[in-house]
Amino acid sequence: MLDEIGSTLVSEFSDLPDLSTIVRITVRLTIAAVLGGILGYERERKGRSAGVRTHMLVAVGAALFVIGPQQAGMQIGDLSRVLQGVVQGIGFLGAGAIMVRSAQRQVEGLTTAANIWATAGIGVIAGLGLEGTAVLSTLIVFLILAAVPLLLPKQAEEETAVEKPAA
Repeated sequence: MLDEIGSTLVSEFSDLPDLSTIVRITVRLTIAAVLGGILGYERERKGRSAGVRTHMLVAVGAALFVIGPQQAGMQIGDLSRVLQGVVQGIGFLGAGAIMVRSAQRQVEGLTTAANIWATAGIGVIAGLGLEGTAVLSTLIVFLILAAVPLLLPKQAEEETAVEKPAA
């Protein structure tokens, strides 16, 4: 009976057959979490609704949706359908971050929603084992979030003035 329980447990964890596989999956998930956290930190620092934890979870979740099917031996055509579902699902999640304030004629949360979407893409890339591309993508997204507002300060001031109701 104990042998049967032991062999069942071993077969249940057969998706991690060796140390190489464990390290590979750990690296991919850790890269996704760290890169998502970097982008989430930028959003949190600016006081946005989706911060470090949200972005880390989105990136890790997206990576899992790639790693799982890969480990199960899913063919590329089937994997592309999984990725389509991830993109749609993340779009739905991002839509929840967007608020329309019709009285003030303003839309808030578009950048956060787009950042969540980009973070999911980075998670997918990390899950596919393209860590270099994931790091480069994170750098580019971070530069967009951090540098573009500095390059367009006048527009940012005008948007702030529009967003605040007159006193």
